[in-house]
Amino acid sequence: MSEFDCPSFNQDLEVNDVHPKGAEEFRKRLLANDAFIIASPEYNGSMPGLVKNMIDWVSRFRPQPFNEKHALLMSASPSMAGGNRALWSLRMPFEHLGSNVYPNMFSLAMAHKAFTTERKIADETLAKRFDENIFSFMKLVEAAKNYPCMKKAWVEFLGEQPDPVTERVE
Repeated sequence: MSEFDCPSFNQDLEVNDVHPKGAEEFRKRLLANDAFIIASPEYNGSMPGLVKNMIDWVSRFRPQPFNEKHALLMSASPSMAGGNRALWSLRMPFEHLGSNVYPNMFSLAMAHKAFTTERKIADETLAKRFDENIFSFMKLVEAAKNYPCMKKAWVEFLGEQPDPVTERVE
């Protein structure tokens, strides 16, 4: 995340369409790929503030860089929930911004005890589920790239005319 570090989001800092270097770097990487994976810890039942801050800054670019990108969300935590609550809080802004969030998120509970000395997931069932999740996500992204559907315009509120301040239609 250090490559995407940004000051706390403040719309007043967004002058003449200038964004922090960290936001520009994340946007550049988003635009260069068909999909992205976020592996996030869970802080107090939600995503880390640093991740949310990065989402907020990057969401200010036009055209919207998250729109129509495929996203896979993963977490690992020493808790029994495996960071799952962070993933649900991450889904909301990405779906709101038009990302196609893969339904099968992956949470690894008891992460501090979950790996072998070779850095592999020790539990065979979980390791298989992890591999299948990545494989299925990549197949979906590849299929969407090679067999595109008709492009859809995304409007924040159906029935309302876009406003330049809140416009998300590209």
